[in-house]
Amino acid sequence: MSTQQIPVVVLAGFLGAGKTTLLNHLLRSARGTRIGVMVNDFGDIGIDAMTVAGQVGSTVSLGNGCLCCAVDAGELDEYLEVLTRPESRLDVIVIEASGLAEPEELVRMVLASENERVVYGGLVQVVDASEFAATRQRHPGTDRHLGLADLVVVNKADRVAADELRSVRETVAGLAGRAAVVEASHGRVDPELLFDRVVPEGEIEGQMSIEDILYGSEDDRHAHPHAAYESLSVTATTPLHPRRLMAFLDSRPEGLYRIKGFVDLGPADPANRYGVHAVGRFLRFYPEPWPAGEERLTQLVLIGSGIDAPALRKELASCELNGPQDAPDEHSMWGVLRYVQRTEEEPDES
Repeated sequence: MSTQQIPVVVLAGFLGAGKTTLLNHLLRSARGTRIGVMVNDFGDIGIDAMTVAGQVGSTVSLGNGCLCCAVDAGELDEYLEVLTRPESRLDVIVIEASGLAEPEELVRMVLASENERVVYGGLVQVVDASEFAATRQRHPGTDRHLGLADLVVVNKADRVAADELRSVRETVAGLAGRAAVVEASHGRVDPELLFDRVVPEGEIEGQMSIEDILYGSEDDRHAHPHAAYESLSVTATTPLHPRRLMAFLDSRPEGLYRIKGFVDLGPADPANRYGVHAVGRFLRFYPEPWPAGEERLTQLVLIGSGIDAPALRKELASCELNGPQDAPDEHSMWGVLRYVQRTEEEPDES
């Protein structure tokens, strides 16, 4: 990829669902990951940093390498341009929507952005488990918003009995379709469910960071783990058939939230490997020349909630080429190429 793209995650949910709590948790758990935050609603973001800033159009540093700015929805693209400048060195951008915002509009604006440095990172809808039934009555748009989500966080799971929580989750899952659904308390979603965590130089991955130590007392007091998710890593030495790979991606199951990595499409395109970025219903491929001397492998990581790892591994294995008689034909790449972002140099064929 010639330009490193920054995932833009839209964080939505009605008033009181726990969006700000979840966002503050992500910021506290950032460690070496530099997060850009855009809010069009004031709250206790970054220890009241935005309240101190006091006005739309302000941008403040949160002191841990992260930046926060308060914007009107119409200024979204302008501030994406600011936050994606190379000197900001951000790894991910999170847009916290107002509790009464239309998440569909924010998602549309991100997808329609002409900024080549951003890529859609998914719509995360936060639900208050203890107020779910009342929220659906007060806000008729709840069901529609859940249907648009890529990931739903059923927050405040500690405030309801097990039977009620099970009922809320089943209802949410039915409304959210193929979206991943996870339960959480106090907004404690593992950041690696949403974006890749950057390990700071000198830190050993998996060791306790200073943030772990500083915030350990809160974690111990609440004693609520991160929202559960599963991660599956797949490596294949045999190239994949483009048509069967697309059939797998087009029918990916409920709960499978993210797919990332590289695929080898063998004789269908021997010159390039294809980077894969999938989140919820969104999919994009990034062709790039094979690095000189590097073994040609397919290497994918699949992340979700309630996923059937053996079944997914078997489905991906069925995408592998079965010898010379299984060689892709000249049209087999069409499905893949539909999801390759065109550059400005490419002509418009419409």
